[in-house]
Amino acid sequence: MARESVEGERLRAEGLTLAFGSRVIQRDLTFSVRRGSIFAVMGGSGCGKSTVMRAMIGLLRPAAGTYLVDGEDYWAATAARRAEIGRRFGVMFQSGALWSSMTVAENVALPLETFTRLGPAAIAALVRLKLSLVGLGAAGGRMPSELSGGMRKRAGIARALALDPDILFLDEPSAGLDPITSKRLDDLILELRDGLGATIVMVSHELPSLFAICDDGIFLDAETRTAIAHGSPRALRDECDHPTVRAFMQRERPDLPTSKETPNGRR
Repeated sequence: MARESVEGERLRAEGLTLAFGSRVIQRDLTFSVRRGSIFAVMGGSGCGKSTVMRAMIGLLRPAAGTYLVDGEDYWAATAARRAEIGRRFGVMFQSGALWSSMTVAENVALPLETFTRLGPAAIAALVRLKLSLVGLGAAGGRMPSELSGGMRKRAGIARALALDPDILFLDEPSAGLDPITSKRLDDLILELRDGLGATIVMVSHELPSLFAICDDGIFLDAETRTAIAHGSPRALRDECDHPTVRAFMQRERPDLPTSKETPNGRR
């Protein structure tokens, strides 16, 4: 069932509750993702960030609430319609999730072989294009085990781009990467947003990446099992007064002396 979508809104959750059986992971989530934005799903380990993404890409049916894609109720649609909507999603799972027995090029070709009627030559040309977009034009013949962590993440993004999606979901894209490689990946994500016009949803707890590239987001709390803050990562760091959010978003800032202390810590 389609509803009138808010102008500029690509995705919207209304009262979403996610659970495995009787175990509630997150409840009463309401948020929207603007067209062309980079939206962050934030929070500490174990709060349910990846579970929220699984629901948004259609791998977990919510226990309650609605999830709209361009105003259309995703979970009220038929299975065939959900599959059609899902073709517009590109997903990079944590660590790239490449098939270890396939070359990088074969990994990127898999969605094209599965969901299109393109011939081998056309698929090979598209694979070269997608790998070039992420700076891996010369790596198509290599196995995933031969790639660095950052290269595996980029290969995962190339596969996510195979079907020309307009919404990208990235699960912990910077996790485990050194600062230089992480910065290069951040730059790539910005290029994809700006060059392709994609809307990007990013699950992450990596502060440098969150502050550098994300426009908006929600902060999930493991204790209350709901979102306790909404806003850009920078705004949450500088303006949010919730102690859990402030402790998380400011954890890499050096301690500052209080007003009653001198810089050397003496009163």
